[in-house]
Amino acid sequence: MQTQKPLNVNTDTSLSPLGKKPILKDLLRDKYLYLLLLPGLLYLIIFKYVPMYGIVIAFKDYNIIMGIKESPWVGFEQFQRLFRTPDFMQIFMNTLIISSLKLLFGFPAPIILALLLNELRHMAFKKFTQSVVYLPHFISWVIFSGIIIIFLNPVDGLFNFIIQAFGGQPISFLTSPEHFREILVISDIYKEMGWGTIIYLAAMTGVNPDLYEAARMDGANKFKQMWHVTLPSIRPVILIMLILSLGNILEAGFLQIYLLYSPLVYDVADVIDTYVYRRGIQEANYSLATAAGLFKSLIALVLIVTANKIVKKCGQDGLW
Repeated sequence: MQTQKPLNVNTDTSLSPLGKKPILKDLLRDKYLYLLLLPGLLYLIIFKYVPMYGIVIAFKDYNIIMGIKESPWVGFEQFQRLFRTPDFMQIFMNTLIISSLKLLFGFPAPIILALLLNELRHMAFKKFTQSVVYLPHFISWVIFSGIIIIFLNPVDGLFNFIIQAFGGQPISFLTSPEHFREILVISDIYKEMGWGTIIYLAAMTGVNPDLYEAARMDGANKFKQMWHVTLPSIRPVILIMLILSLGNILEAGFLQIYLLYSPLVYDVADVIDTYVYRRGIQEANYSLATAAGLFKSLIALVLIVTANKIVKKCGQDGLW
């Protein structure tokens, strides 16, 4: 009678499944990869996590001389003051409207541009076009806002020159409440649209070419191929980017607005970030400004968690 040989069970812990390996051996083996990761971790810890200690200022009557620890605790009094501020609801609505407009028109813009760039077949022209559309991202808002101011100057600006050439009257765009939000949205899309295409173009490189071949055999034109092949293939990337964008729904763009707005357009342009700057930096009311910033962060947290759950309920992969 043939006896069954015992199974050869590997008892070497160095070859055991992931999670059972000694941590030290793992660190020594991939030490150079961890060294590459170290600067990013230090950045997050020093500039993102350590400053979170200052959140307690929102619950204190902060005095810069007494410091954070010695300042008296007031609980939610700063939040009550914030919500009782006469202009706060207008400021909150301005933030929500501007951010929503940027999301509504700005989010699909890089997707559409990436689809168009993906159809270019002349590689030299494609690379040149990509470089041109990427360029505005690398121009700081300080310089970019100066260009906008020059172009929109009501006296000798290019846009008003064109308007007057067609018989119209010059418009002071940056002091007009009717036009200021449009300027913010359009300039933000123009500046960031090209840079946003990078992720989508990278996702499109992973689309199976056989799918396009099958679509062409079925008689699909270029538009139908984009609609039925490219977009469904990059849907997970689009959803992840949408979740991240919802987390920044109240980030209306402090630097852009601060450099372009004036008291004449406060009614439509004053947002939470500019309010925090005025109250916190200019008026040294740090507790109230911190409360406003914390309120904005809490809303962003709720939105990003909710969006992630909705995406997972729809059968797609979320952020976690």
